[in-house]
Amino acid sequence: MEWAEVINNPLLQNLPFKIELNKWGKILMSPASNNHGRWQFKVGKLLDEKKGSGEVITECSINTPEGVKVADVAWVSDEFIEQHGFDTPYHSAPEICVEIVSPSNSAAEMYEKIALYLAQGAKEVWLCDQDGKISYFSADGKIASSEQV
Repeated sequence: MEWAEVINNPLLQNLPFKIELNKWGKILMSPASNNHGRWQFKVGKLLDEKKGSGEVITECSINTPEGVKVADVAWVSDEFIEQHGFDTPYHSAPEICVEIVSPSNSAAEMYEKIALYLAQGAKEVWLCDQDGKISYFSADGKIASSEQV
């Protein structure tokens, strides 16, 4: 499937799952919990407060060589918006991509997403665990704190 088919398909609307595509266009679904949504909001609010200008996007779709991945939260600069608008999916990753790690996510899956977002141009990728602890990653690997906020 193509991403436009996914977002326009009435059968795939309002599902209690996060939907992504793998590199063959097959749908991947991950269940979302209330705690997941809670951290998604809190991290988005933190980015909005710390970054000032720019936009926070939840459920931000990004086309990667491994299919369309959906960052739980992303921050895009005004310059990014000028260049890409609100294309769906983005073909370049926003400056900051955040994944809220669910119990169903494996470490390998998370490290793959980190690598994919960075390869698509993200400056940082944040992983937020179920307790709200955030780990930060840049092209240099794991970093002690964000260099973007």
